[in-house]
Amino acid sequence: MVVIDEERCKGCGLCIEACPHGILMLSEKDVNKAGYHPVVIISQSDCVSCALCAEVCPDICIEVYR
Repeated sequence: MVVIDEERCKGCGLCIEACPHGILMLSEKDVNKAGYHPVVIISQSDCVSCALCAEVCPDICIEVYR
């Protein structure tokens, strides 16, 4: 399971590129308090908890639970 702190996310997209299953995308409608479109999860059920997204996140906004 992936948990994203959307308020801390700057929408850099590194996690989107790192995800081998393509379950992450930038939110098209939501904007956080800092003015960024945060990353959101498309399909939690397709996540294999590889944690590549959390490893590449420069702001430590992502937690992965197995």
